Amino acid sequence: MGKGGGCVPSKNKRRLAVTEDPHNEPRDVPIANDDVSVDNVTATETTIPIATINELSTSSDLRIFIVFYSMYGHVEGLAKRMKKGVEGVEGVRCELYRVAETLSFDVLESMKAPAKDPEIPEITATELAEADGVLFGFPTRYGCMAAQMKSFFDSTGQLWKEQKLAGKPAGFFVSTGTQGGGQETTAWTAITQLAHHGMLFVPIGYTFGAGMFKMDSIRGGSPYGAGVYAGDGSREATELELALAEHQGKYMATVVKRLAQAA
Repeated sequence: MGKGGGCVPSKNKRRLAVTEDPHNEPRDVPIANDDVSVDNVTATETTIPIATINELSTSSDLRIFIVFYSMYGHVEGLAKRMKKGVEGVEGVRCELYRVAETLSFDVLESMKAPAKDPEIPEITATELAEADGVLFGFPTRYGCMAAQMKSFFDSTGQLWKEQKLAGKPAGFFVSTGTQGGGQETTAWTAITQLAHHGMLFVPIGYTFGAGMFKMDSIRGGSPYGAGVYAGDGSREATELELALAEHQGKYMATVVKRLAQAA
């Protein structure tokens, strides 16, 4: 467990939104900035840059994998809400996976870690190549990803050798124990994994709108991706943190869909 940063036991400008006409052709239309409601914690779609990436799926059934490690359930909670966002985009489906645990049962028991959800399968490195886009979630350990997720990335050597992940969009979401514990640095230091695979890092920036600027409550997340503060482990994700995760899922699904249409 990382100290401080680890997940411990428990106004006038107009922007664009992506829409589609009756002929299924994407187009950009202006929407007002106040289309994001802070009180109701909702967010609207935003303009997605179009790029052409070879070998991306062009079928109507695009697949986004949410691959995560969660010791106490905080990251898992974000992942499940993120899945809802992904599946809110037509033609995109989402699959939840967890990476393998590296700690023994005795250690996990002594740390009072809850049992894993049996309905979420473990993923192997080979399966990762089947995704059209990936969202990786993990808690912080000293400002970097947890060892369990790093171990998974370390197992992707064959994919790197064959360049199976090159050109695939990917993003991050995190959990930290404290406000200064690595909400940004954890994602930032993880970018190296994507760079070596040639994957495309997709941050959310400030596309969540007004929800990114709320100052009257504690909120995890950053321009790099969604996040939650775990505190001593007893703090649960707020609705705003969960809404940001849902937005990230929808945003990533829209990016993946637009890339597939442009390929």
